[in-house]
This record gives sequence, C-alpha cells and structure tokens, in this order.
Amino acid sequence: MIKVLCYTIKTANSPLSIAARGFATSGILNENHKCKLLVVGGGAGGCSVAAKASNKLGAGKVIVLEPADNHYYQPMFTLIGGGIKKLEDSFRPMKSVLPALATWIKDSAAKFEPESNTVHTSGGDTIEYEYLLVAVGLQLNYDKIPGLLEALSIPNGKVCSNYSPKYVDRTYQALKNFRTGNAVFTFPNSPVKCPGAPQKVLYIAEHYLRKSRKRKNAQLHYNTSLPVLFGVKHYADALWEIVKKRDINVNLRTNLVEVKPGTDEAVFENLDKPDERFTVKYELLHVTPPMGAPDVLKACKSLVTEVGFVDVNKDTLQHQKFSNVFAIGDCSSSPNSKTAASVAAQTQVVYKNLMAVMEGRTPNRVFDGYASCPLVTGYNTCMLAEFDYSLTPLETFPLDQRKERFTMYLMKKDFMPPLYWHLLLNGLWNGPGLMRKLMHFRL
Repeated sequence: MIKVLCYTIKTANSPLSIAARGFATSGILNENHKCKLLVVGGGAGGCSVAAKASNKLGAGKVIVLEPADNHYYQPMFTLIGGGIKKLEDSFRPMKSVLPALATWIKDSAAKFEPESNTVHTSGGDTIEYEYLLVAVGLQLNYDKIPGLLEALSIPNGKVCSNYSPKYVDRTYQALKNFRTGNAVFTFPNSPVKCPGAPQKVLYIAEHYLRKSRKRKNAQLHYNTSLPVLFGVKHYADALWEIVKKRDINVNLRTNLVEVKPGTDEAVFENLDKPDERFTVKYELLHVTPPMGAPDVLKACKSLVTEVGFVDVNKDTLQHQKFSNVFAIGDCSSSPNSKTAASVAAQTQVVYKNLMAVMEGRTPNRVFDGYASCPLVTGYNTCMLAEFDYSLTPLETFPLDQRKERFTMYLMKKDFMPPLYWHLLLNGLWNGPGLMRKLMHFRL
C-alpha cells in the first residue's frame, strides 16, 4: 500500500508543510499549527498586512495560508490584453513576495470554524489562531455561463477574457485576428473586481482597430448588466462622451447568459425583461466572468453575509460577530468598489485596528471607502477615477481627472507596478491619502 506522508521541511524563512500524496486512505499524518495571526490569502491585502504584522509581532507569530506558486499583479492584465505588457511582467514567485518573518503554509482553506478559532486546510492540517484576517479575494465563475469554457478552450479562438492569467493572452491574439464584424464586450450581473476593467479593454480594442485600419469594418458593443455606464456620475458623463465620439454601442441592463462557440454567437438577456433574450453574432467576444465569494467562505454561515462575503463593519473592517476576525479586499462585505487601490487604503486601517484589538483597545481607524480606477482609454491616454463610499470624487491631483491624459497613462503603465511590488506588498504603501492632503494643501 502506498502511504500518504506529510513532511515538515525547514527553510531559511519558515517551515513548509509538503504532502507526498498517493492513493491510500490510511497512514495520513496531518499537522496542527498555532499562531498569533492567521492570514488566509496571499494576495495584495493579505501580503501587505502580514508584512506589517510580522514586523511588529516578530518571527513565527504570523502564518500565511496560500496555495498559489505565483503572485499576480492583476491590474496589469488590462495592459497585457492590449499587447502593452507581457504576462511574464505580471507575476513573481509567491515565496519572493511573502514576508520573511511570516510562515507560509502552501495550502488552501477547506473549512473555517471561527467559533473555535480554527481553519482546516485542504491538505488535512489544522491551524489554530488567536486572530484571523480573511483575504481570499473573489472567485471567477466562468462555468456559470454555458459554452464559455468550451469557447475559451479553442486555440486561437474569438472568445477571450482579461480576468485570468490562463486566458489573458487570448485578447491580444483575438484583436490581431479580427477582420470584420461585431466586437462585443461584457459586464456580468455580479460583483466584479475592478469594475472599470471591462471598459478598459473596450477602449484599448477600439484604439487598436483604428491603428490597424480595421475600425471601419468593426461594430463595437458594450453590453453591461449595470443601469449606468459607470457607477460615479462625475466620470460616467465623461465616459459617455468618449463612447459617443468613438461610435461605440452601449446596451445597459444586458447580461450574457450563453456562448455558442460552434456558431460564434452570444446570447444575452434583458435584465429589466428577464424573458426577453437576443442573440449576437461575434467576430470577437471579450467576457468578464460572473464572480462571487469563494465557495469555502459561503459554506461558513456564521462568518459571512447572505451572499457569502465576510460580514464586517464597513468602517473598521472588523467582523460583526467575531471581534478577533477581520477581512480585507474583495472578499469583505464592505460596499466599496473592489480594486487594488481600495486594498491599499484598507491595509493601514486593518493593521491598526488589529493591533488595537490585540492590545485590548477599541478599534478606531476608519476606512472611508476609497477606490481608484485608472480608466485606460487607449494606447496613450487614461482617466483617473477616485471616489469614496458615497460615490463622491476623492481625487488626489489638483486637476480635472475626468480628462484623458498621457501622464495618467504613464502612471498606470510605469509607476504603479513598482509601487505595488516594492511598497504595497511590503506594507509600506497605504494609499494616496497623505499625498492627497499635500496636493490640496491650503494656507
């Protein structure tokens, strides 16, 4: 009989649990871990707060539970889809970005038990914590749209999606292959990470078609489930001018429900009249997949809201029921736009409030709902949208950020990636709040 063994290997930074798996059902040796702070998820929020906390608490006090080999800078996917960046520019090995003082367990959460301060891993380990930070992000549900996975599996195909490293290279290839017909871009009837991204690929594609002299043969359609072009009217008004000038057809309250790769057709529903459906023939179809809370979160009813997001106070990001639990980023119930910039602004709030609870104090740091969306509108222009919970503009620079600017494009393309890798992930960047104050200083 082949036994399933679990070894503990000492590395320069931390013990890693590595399973050598066979086909037996006996002989399984599992580990129990204990820590001061357990961070579930090694994305931007988890990595940044783990860096801050491990520097404060010291070696061996923080565990990061994360299964991925690589850490992706997801805001770059828009540029990859437009051929501006390469996929290899967007990731680094996970071990190189996680804090050296934290212990990395390369596994995923299989079950949360906040009543007993315990998380069980997919590999069978148990982690007991004093404090928990949930940072597992959103789950991409490509399988929720019939025919989509099949369409995305066709080599050199017409269907693409910037939202996954598995598919993002297909976008630029589909643009290059485009000859004539409909180019369709979708926004799903679900929460999404970076709600501006489904539009960014639209504008980049339109610019590409102009540059390659194929625009006169293309009909561009943006089919969005939302009742508005963009959630903040201040920027939506400017975006409407862009789509009108570029002759882009926008269909509101329109949701993709099926892809037919055999006939290159997409089926949409009218969300205001659910029985009303129509079919569009496509030459290019960019799909933003439905998204939602990860299944493992939704399974823990005491931890989440009815729709599966970690039930936190929107100001402090502390759990409504379990005072030793916090959440950061896309998996939390805080009603802000789900962007990397929001995560940056949340990191210091979460960290300071965590430390306060650890020290027996009441958490008093408040997150204002800040979100930022650099709306790339082509190969050399960008509009920088910044706003808070109330969808009121909260702009950093003392100029009209609704205007398309080359400087904002350079900031998105060249300045933000090193800021992310060198400052945010190391716990050294807390968003542009201080810069905003300096920029708008009045004597």
